[in-house]
Amino acid sequence: MSIRHMSTRFKQFAVLLVLSFTAMPVWANGLNDIFGEVNGYLAAVLFFDVFPGESVSMPFIVAWLVVGATYLTIRMNFINLRAMKHSVDVLRGRYARPDDEGEVSPFQALTTALSATVGLGNIAGVAIAISIGGPGATFWMIVAGFLGMTSKFTEATLAQTYREVRPDGHVMGGAMEYLSRGFSERGMPKLGYALAIMFCVLAIGGSLGAGNAFQVSQALSAVQQNIPWFQEYKWVFGLIMAGLVGIVIIGGIRRIAHVAEALVPTMISIYILAALWIIVSNLTVVPAAFGSIIQGAFSLEAGFGGLIGVLVQGFKRAAFSSEAGIGSAAIAHATARTHYPVRQGIVALLEPFIDTVVICTMTALVIIITGVASAPEHAALVEAKEGAALTSVAFGSVISWFPVVLSLCVVLFAYSTMISWSYYGERCWSFMFGERGSMIYKLTFVAFVVIGSMTSAGNILDFSDLLILAMAFPNFIALYMFSGKVRGMLDEYWAKLESGELDREVGR
Repeated sequence: MSIRHMSTRFKQFAVLLVLSFTAMPVWANGLNDIFGEVNGYLAAVLFFDVFPGESVSMPFIVAWLVVGATYLTIRMNFINLRAMKHSVDVLRGRYARPDDEGEVSPFQALTTALSATVGLGNIAGVAIAISIGGPGATFWMIVAGFLGMTSKFTEATLAQTYREVRPDGHVMGGAMEYLSRGFSERGMPKLGYALAIMFCVLAIGGSLGAGNAFQVSQALSAVQQNIPWFQEYKWVFGLIMAGLVGIVIIGGIRRIAHVAEALVPTMISIYILAALWIIVSNLTVVPAAFGSIIQGAFSLEAGFGGLIGVLVQGFKRAAFSSEAGIGSAAIAHATARTHYPVRQGIVALLEPFIDTVVICTMTALVIIITGVASAPEHAALVEAKEGAALTSVAFGSVISWFPVVLSLCVVLFAYSTMISWSYYGERCWSFMFGERGSMIYKLTFVAFVVIGSMTSAGNILDFSDLLILAMAFPNFIALYMFSGKVRGMLDEYWAKLESGELDREVGR
């Protein structure tokens, strides 16, 4: 890289920091109230109760995800279970071809998507789900994870099918592309474009909330447990994170993919090893923990409405954790180098299994075993929905020094999520306003990093839930509409796999 080019990048980075620092005192004071006020309007419009009875509550968007994921799992003949081995083979590069078109490898696309999903949803979100819905919410998170594997497969396949590889080699793909171009194929271009714009608006809002401000807020809550100085100077933490984020997001998907490729496996390994240590150290109470999960999942002590409430909490947190059916990860998978769209879809289905079925279950077991969610001394953390801090307390109750390591993991999880969501939001922004306007979005995103350190986690969490889950509405319309096409592509691909034709293509 030339000195002149480095100078230009440094100037851009400096602008990001200056804007963040300048915007912080102007926006931070009133933004928390704005989050709270907007939440009420969005909830009334998007999350009406599909059950009219007073004792049972099921938000429409949660029912939309449950029914959709179940339908796709049956429609694709349980590809979420059939393709596990093949997905690992693809990740190992067994079917890679030199003429595959795209920007990143299938593994880099997976780690980029995982960097957005394996994060505070697994750490903070699980603690919040258990504190609200009890241990039974864990069971429904696992179920949602298994069903979500098929949703992720379908949307990643469509993202590859309808992506646009531009002359400069950059890829524009994701739900906005298969909504606009897919519906246009069906003779409904105006409806497709309207749904694509709806998706983009929600994704941009979600990137600034769930993918940014919430991440910073939760990371700060965990760091404060070990570095009290940040309680007084929250904005300093925000400014540090803004600088680190700004350095990466200027470089686009290739730089984000390289950072994610290095960070994600390390973060997951550290976190899983610590969780396994606590679980193995308490093997005698693990059966009881699983018993409380099963019992809580089907308990009718609080009536049918209570059971539905537990299910809703599990599916909400699973959706926030894995983003299956949301359409966000499809933006990352669209950039992967692959010859068959279905092949990247099969890679994508590993995401919900890793981040929800494996990591969320381990987090839940740690929280249930240690009992922190129901302990009176931690009621303030539960009330404030400080899930990351609650999980930190759970780990620290068994491994006294681990909260320091967990704080680092939380920061890295938050950081990786933020850089991936910055790409999702930037692609949606560019879809609406063109590539030249992407710097405006990046400036806004970095400013929100600082703002997120100054606002409460409760309002940000609610706001994030609304926007992220609402993305599933336009996205699942496309998944339903094009499920037959995906099934046809899957059957054709699977026949080639079983006949050995795919092996012969790569000289095996």
